[in-house]
Amino acid sequence: MRERTSLDKGWRFALGHASDGSKDFDFRRDRSLVKAGEGRGAASPSFDDSGWRTVELPHDWAIELPLDPDGGKELAEHGFRAIGPDHPEHSVGWYRTGFDIPEADLGRRIAVEFDGVFRDSVVWINGHRIGRHESGHTSFRFDVTDHLVYGGRNTLVVRCDASSWEGWWYEGAGIYRHVWLTKTAPLHVAPSGTFVTTEVIGKTATVTARTTVANESDTQAMFTLRSTVESLVSSSMHILDPWQSVEVVHAISVPDARLWSCETPNLYSLQTEIESGGQVVDRHQTTFGVRTLRWDANEGFFLNDLPVKIKGTCNHQQHAGVGTAVPDELHFWRLRKLKAMGSNAYRCSHYAVAPEVLDECDRLGLLVMAENRLAGGGPEFEGQLRAMVKRDRNHPSVILWSLGNEEHTVQWSITGERIGKTLARACHELDPTRAVTSAMHDRGFNEGFMHVVDVHGWNYIGVGDILKWRERNPHRPIVGSEEASTVCTRGIYIDDAERGYVSAYDRRTPKWGSTAEKWWTFFAERPWLAGGFVWTGFDYFGEPIPYKWPCTASHFGLMDMCGFPKDNFYYYKAWWGGDPVLHLFPHWNWPGRDGEAIDVRCFTNCDSVELFLNGASLGRREVPRNSHVAWSVNYTPGMLEAVGHRDGVELRRTRVETTGEAARLELIDEAADFRDIAIVAVRAVDAEGRIVPTANDFVEFTLEGGGRLLGVGNGDPSSHEPDQASSRSLFNGLAQAIVQRGEGPVTLRAASKKLASCTVSLRERVQDA
Repeated sequence: MRERTSLDKGWRFALGHASDGSKDFDFRRDRSLVKAGEGRGAASPSFDDSGWRTVELPHDWAIELPLDPDGGKELAEHGFRAIGPDHPEHSVGWYRTGFDIPEADLGRRIAVEFDGVFRDSVVWINGHRIGRHESGHTSFRFDVTDHLVYGGRNTLVVRCDASSWEGWWYEGAGIYRHVWLTKTAPLHVAPSGTFVTTEVIGKTATVTARTTVANESDTQAMFTLRSTVESLVSSSMHILDPWQSVEVVHAISVPDARLWSCETPNLYSLQTEIESGGQVVDRHQTTFGVRTLRWDANEGFFLNDLPVKIKGTCNHQQHAGVGTAVPDELHFWRLRKLKAMGSNAYRCSHYAVAPEVLDECDRLGLLVMAENRLAGGGPEFEGQLRAMVKRDRNHPSVILWSLGNEEHTVQWSITGERIGKTLARACHELDPTRAVTSAMHDRGFNEGFMHVVDVHGWNYIGVGDILKWRERNPHRPIVGSEEASTVCTRGIYIDDAERGYVSAYDRRTPKWGSTAEKWWTFFAERPWLAGGFVWTGFDYFGEPIPYKWPCTASHFGLMDMCGFPKDNFYYYKAWWGGDPVLHLFPHWNWPGRDGEAIDVRCFTNCDSVELFLNGASLGRREVPRNSHVAWSVNYTPGMLEAVGHRDGVELRRTRVETTGEAARLELIDEAADFRDIAIVAVRAVDAEGRIVPTANDFVEFTLEGGGRLLGVGNGDPSSHEPDQASSRSLFNGLAQAIVQRGEGPVTLRAASKKLASCTVSLRERVQDA
């Protein structure tokens, strides 16, 4: 039977060298391209790696590197990490591990599967070079059946070269996603070999399962293929010649089908069984959903024939403390934060994401725009697109395939139009059920991608004339593939170029961007716009706009790199979500500014808001739809309180207060229900338990009873403190520690010189005396 086991543990790691062969473990003298099996140096099974570090996957070595403030524009785009063409000493990494294969596995087909390696990886098994994979973002696999030692130890080696970049953001380095060992019978469901589509008529769904069966043996195979959805079964008998494959199509009628939607993300499972010689030799599970998709040029996007305005965010796969080596449950936590904000869609910017991200989008009901990294021609780049589509086409969350993002050189040219046709044709061939788009700027669009996509992806209403384009192309659906780009720093309300901070008020954008209010009001008022995706849900390392150094990260996120919300988070929560929202800002700690006018705002979906300062009313404001209310308040220490009304009835109250000095630390496990990791929020509070929004105290962490501190962060886009450390300064009152849970009870302790320390047991918070 099929087995799939993790190869994440027990790796050894060392840095090689991209330009000095004497420091790269004899890679240049490796003979595995000269004579089969003659891997030399670190590629050899006999190499002594006992001096190398032990690491567990996922692993990103770039997050551990020092910063280079003199690295120029390209290094700035990548967060100033000392990696790339100017840092060959940090740009190559070697990984080695071993695993046993029992003699009983002789005769099975065995493969090693990589979910993602950044980048340009070469893989050896037992000294045999079995393949190379250039992309840093797509999954890949190698069949190693012929190269294994059965009944003994096997050595797997990976060399990654991150000297060249694929994007203009922090991309990490190394084996930053999972690795798997997969074993099957010679007769088995081929890799990415199931494709499930659904058609809904009334309450009945027809589920069509297309299954590719491979016979990787020297003997003709007779088999029965069974496809089962719940208790409904379709089966057929087949004969398959040696080393051939066949696609088998089964249709199953499912009455009273439970539809997948954003509100009710119902999921089904297709069980595929291959029976041969009286035995089941392979069993494979495929998760899918039953739903319909439709794009309309006048009315936008329809899910299950109901109009849905897309309220999405664009995101890179990285997080404070861990870089691109994001644990599964941290992915889940980030997606749940977006869902709680009221978002219903997720754009995979600008590459194929980890499979676990799409699994969670399926479970949460988040619509996905899946995106190809590079809209290039030729087998390498078309192959990357095809690999993404085949891997991800069973996810009900995926509603669009994107050919690429802002391909400036080709997207407006006749060459690009030809490339685009080829890529779009590949998408439609592999998946005729979904539309194809591309994220584009407006440069006239006389030729290029606009002629080959089904749905026009518009990046930024501030670039080009979308209304004129609509007049000329009234039959083309449009989605805002990228919008906003508002720059804000959490907890900062005065621009500070020297420290690299931007005011958190919704008012500053780069030249191409728009404020949250401007773009969303524009889209919300026009039903022919299907909705759009905000750049971005979370801050990320790299692209430090509008400043460069000392910034190492972006300011675009609705949340910072730790997932702590900025004020704009609540603008979207108010107008995207269904729950009542009343968010008052800024904080009310302004020493030395007595009597100065402070811009006070509320993001709310109440009808009106009345503001009080120390009990005295400052007036009641009606709330314009998709906007905010504001007052100019002369600063006096004390309490600001907002009272929100709807339909003439008080709905919400909220307040901000002038706090005392920070007195103690608090720790809160924000992922207490997670099995593998704890995501611990660290905050400074005063003697009355109020968060001090200006506290920047230095905090040291200690783990007791096992576990592992994966990383720390604070959301400061200009912080130069290491992410892989046991200490971190607070930033505007907050920091974060990510802990891998141990086998037994684990206690995290946070201590600071001037503040009372605190511990948390991952499930239960305990305050020190």
